[in-house]
Amino acid sequence: MIFSNLDTDRIAIIGPGRLGTAFAYKFDRDNKKVAIYYHDGDVCRTINRERVNPKHLTQDLADRLGGMDRVPRFSPRVYATQDLERIVEGNDFIFLSVTMNRLPELLNYLTPLIERKAGDTCLISPIKGLTADEMTKELITPSQLINNNLYNLKYKYQVVCIGGPFFDIDVALGNPVCVTVAGPRRISRLIRDKLIRFNRRELNSYYNFDIVGVEACGSLKNIVANLMGLAQSLSLGDSTPGTIFARSGVEIRSLSKLLGGSFQAFHSQAGVGDMYVTVSSPASKNFRYGRYFYEQYTGNPIETNMKVLARIDGTPEGPNTIRNVHKYLEKKNMYSPLFNCAYKIFNEGNNKKDIRELVIQACQFDKRTKEFIGPVSRVLYNLFPHLWYRRHKGLMSRFEP
Repeated sequence: MIFSNLDTDRIAIIGPGRLGTAFAYKFDRDNKKVAIYYHDGDVCRTINRERVNPKHLTQDLADRLGGMDRVPRFSPRVYATQDLERIVEGNDFIFLSVTMNRLPELLNYLTPLIERKAGDTCLISPIKGLTADEMTKELITPSQLINNNLYNLKYKYQVVCIGGPFFDIDVALGNPVCVTVAGPRRISRLIRDKLIRFNRRELNSYYNFDIVGVEACGSLKNIVANLMGLAQSLSLGDSTPGTIFARSGVEIRSLSKLLGGSFQAFHSQAGVGDMYVTVSSPASKNFRYGRYFYEQYTGNPIETNMKVLARIDGTPEGPNTIRNVHKYLEKKNMYSPLFNCAYKIFNEGNNKKDIRELVIQACQFDKRTKEFIGPVSRVLYNLFPHLWYRRHKGLMSRFEP
């Protein structure tokens, strides 16, 4: 990739959901030319005519700012189109604002377009989800999925991820936000210097080399947010949320290591920082999902899920992520009491009394008794992460780290 040939004055956003719309506002304020792709022609025409998104974020902005007339309008630098080929051919930086379950289909459309494109492409992923690879059935992050699909075009593209902590409403309003940029060093530096740092009072960034670890932390903390939102309705007192936060960090670090990341990612702002705001703020879709789930629980998790999603603008990634994670934990024989608890609550039929008991069991009856990993276990875990630490059943499950 020839970095000097990349045009940093324009950027494309695929998917004008809440986050895509928020970054459109941000890049517009920085005088970038912003092309928004959406498959619905009526939505594109409305964006181009009324200069706001008719589906996402606009109502929340109106509520926050005190009326629809106070919602900021896009400038003429922003336009929306149904033409995906025009998006790819005309932009070197493409912001993928889609959910993880829609990413495979999108990549099927993007692959031939990137192959035909004369220049190079940088894909920027803020996606926070995990899925199973179709070939290996292994759990993978968004960048791993992109690289698997575009493997034969690796000379024509690079992928960078954007990690939290941030909420779309803050990005849209220009409130102070600090993100993590993870990926290859040179292209990450270019994105930080040319796309993000125009106004550091609004948006600043740090670099992290561990793209898989950053993505894993960003995905797994959504499960914790689902659980934390629900736990607030269980009358467990004020202490239990601290246990959920701390012990889920152990499970996130362990699973991140299995996925190919490192321990350090969790201790970064994209790890513990992102998890803190996601599990503690009503601005988090995943936190609200957990709270609404318990409030509207009917005994049927599928029916309750549909009712909750109807109340939320945008798609919380936690519910889909926990289903994929659960399959992987079973396959790897990994001991994760809180993730297992979350799967049972949001996917298996229980009554509200059983839900409360599941949370108590996960927090109070963890079979591990130490809060540290001993030196021998640390070495063995780094050498053999798929065999040594936090096994659920079998011989290895008897060893305390």
